[in-house]
Amino acid sequence: MPPDLIAEVLVQGVLTGLVYGLMALGLSVIFGVVRVVNFAHGEFTVLAMYAAWFLFSRLGLDPLIAAAPIALAFFVLGYGLQRGLIAPFVRRPEHLQFIYMVGMAIVLVNALLLVFGPDARHADVPYAFDSWRLGPILVDKVRVFAAAGAILICAALFAFFRYTLVGTAIRACADNLIGAEVVGLDVGRLFAIAFGIGLACAGAAGALMVVLSDATPNLAPSFTLLAFTIVIVGGLGSMTGALAGGVLIGVAEALASIVFSPSLKSMVSFALLVVVLALRPQGLIGRRA
Repeated sequence: MPPDLIAEVLVQGVLTGLVYGLMALGLSVIFGVVRVVNFAHGEFTVLAMYAAWFLFSRLGLDPLIAAAPIALAFFVLGYGLQRGLIAPFVRRPEHLQFIYMVGMAIVLVNALLLVFGPDARHADVPYAFDSWRLGPILVDKVRVFAAAGAILICAALFAFFRYTLVGTAIRACADNLIGAEVVGLDVGRLFAIAFGIGLACAGAAGALMVVLSDATPNLAPSFTLLAFTIVIVGGLGSMTGALAGGVLIGVAEALASIVFSPSLKSMVSFALLVVVLALRPQGLIGRRA
């Protein structure tokens, strides 16, 4: 196999993996703070893909620019869902949470099928087939722009949790829920903000993803599994681990597509998951409970 082809595939895998990492970052935030496993995460990501496609096809708005308003809309949606529908299930047994979130995922998928049908939708941006030559390799512009958007959003999110009072309070809830309640923090409001941030990440990732992949309702369950794989590989509740896991899975899938077959890339991702769980059960960057 030519070294130039391997280098090109590795670069594409890293760029795509950064978008994967942004999607998984939202799932990690929700689980790390609210302690609810969002089994509808992939469905919300695909919903964002359709939203970005709609804004592009009807208004001509570039999906990379549409990522900002879509993320804001998904934050409001997540805040409302947590306050109105998910909050009553936060302290209930995990199997009830599982059934509830899976039911929400099924409703979302069927709603997308009802509204948009089974046909694939794609945002054909003007620079879809443009690329840059870096020495012997070609780098797609769409992947570079999508990865740059993912990096900017992740950096803003890290700064929010690190340097703002609300972000610090959310981290306090994640570290010690009882202690946060004792000192008087409004845990319900902070949970809603965290869930909103998680869906905002899914919304932004979906808007970036629509320039890389076609939007179809059947893609939603695979995105949910992909997000779980990334979060487990990186470490449950670790934001840095979600990004690292996304890049690792992106590279693994890219290499699998040329070494084996594009249809076998999921097999390689799950094989990597099994290896990580066998050697380091807490994930690459996660901590032991």
